[in-house]
Amino acid sequence: MALFDLLGRRWVMGILWTLSEQGPCTFRALQSLCETISPAVLNARLKELQAAGFVRKSSDGYLVTDLGLEVYEALRPLSNVSKVWAKALGEG
Repeated sequence: MALFDLLGRRWVMGILWTLSEQGPCTFRALQSLCETISPAVLNARLKELQAAGFVRKSSDGYLVTDLGLEVYEALRPLSNVSKVWAKALGEG
């Protein structure tokens, strides 16, 4: 499925997650929130997310579309699973 191909790319879910929880962000603010992402990767992923219709650029910066929020809501249950998994591995 094309959705999983996109979501499986490095930083895609992190960007979508951050924008969904933080609201609109400028490029620099988003890069800061994602900490270790390079500007080139962030730029490429934002273009991909915009082409997919999950993110759009506004006067306030980048923001998640209704479709992007729908994807985010579908992924939210994985957050709890990942926390349980990290704890089981001794990382949390």
